[in-house]
Amino acid sequence: MQPSRTSSSAFHPRYWPHWLLVGVLRALAWLPLSAQRGLGRQLGRLSHRLLKRRREITRINLSLCFPDKAPDEIDALVRAHFVSVGIGFFETLSAWWKPSRVLAPRLKVEGLEHLEAAKREGGVILLTGHFTTLELAARALCEAGVTFHAMYRRHNDPVFERVMQALRSRHSGRPALQREQLRPLVRALRQGEAIWYGPDQALPQGTLFVDFFGVPTPTLSATSKLAEYGRARVVPFYPRREGRNLVVRIEPAWENFPSDDVAKDARRVNAALEEGVRMALPDYFWIHRRFKIRPPGLPPVYPKRR
Repeated sequence: MQPSRTSSSAFHPRYWPHWLLVGVLRALAWLPLSAQRGLGRQLGRLSHRLLKRRREITRINLSLCFPDKAPDEIDALVRAHFVSVGIGFFETLSAWWKPSRVLAPRLKVEGLEHLEAAKREGGVILLTGHFTTLELAARALCEAGVTFHAMYRRHNDPVFERVMQALRSRHSGRPALQREQLRPLVRALRQGEAIWYGPDQALPQGTLFVDFFGVPTPTLSATSKLAEYGRARVVPFYPRREGRNLVVRIEPAWENFPSDDVAKDARRVNAALEEGVRMALPDYFWIHRRFKIRPPGLPPVYPKRR
């Protein structure tokens, strides 16, 4: 893959401090897994105390999605989520730089036969959500011998854009593809490749308002279109932590998808994400402003910045 103009500008002297930070992160990746986990917990607790706005966003998200939970239950989930974010930070570093001999024994993939069966029929959309375990779950698939294109959004920092693209492509065995460029995604699917796809980040373009845990949520309609144009099967997968290990569960490929109803397809996507979230409730990316775009006539749910 030829480097983009953005990635080649990463070597400009003004970005040398960014490369130094990358070096520090890489050094942290070599800490023992037990030390990383302990530091991640402390980082999460510290972030919970310091990041007041993100703490409030997390609480609002959880309260909207689980109105039956008592305030003290929500508070406990908020604390657990920040711990998960802290642990996830170090897990990401491990996913990028830890050698297989150290990391692979902590990773397990269930239901690999479902993915293999789907790939015999053509391209596959590996459907999941944005969890704090996102990078480690992708590495688990790689360690299980799964090759795929990671779909991603370009990073604003050219150093991290270059580093993240290179690492993801190296582990997954296929070049990472930008989610805004439909043609390469469709081409890869029609060639029988698999694509990692997380459709749960709010975008103003191509979205419908579909319930997510009962909350009208901007939901990408592109999942069904991508499956249609790429002639691909949708295979959901969900990560969950089990003690110090990470388990990725792959579900059977969806039947009768896409349908002739885009809204129905979008609701099916959200229902699948809800299933994965329930399996690992603190690990979903609740810190993200999932409901920042509201249907016409409904008030905003997040307080304005002061």
